[in-house]
Amino acid sequence: MGRRHQEYRSQLFTVRIWREELGDGQAEWRGKVQHVQSKEVRYFREWATLVAAILNMLSECEPPPEAD
Repeated sequence: MGRRHQEYRSQLFTVRIWREELGDGQAEWRGKVQHVQSKEVRYFREWATLVAAILNMLSECEPPPEAD
């Protein structure tokens, strides 16, 4: 079983979002996504990065293609 994550019928993620003060009255939203089963964590500043991280973690959970 050389896959990174064990196979599950569903996947569970936690997402934490917070506002980071940058100074001079500027701030930005930042976040953290964690795959609950594997404990893998990715940080993000843009929604597209969050989506890409989740898709990447899900692809690591897919079973290998069946041989013909």
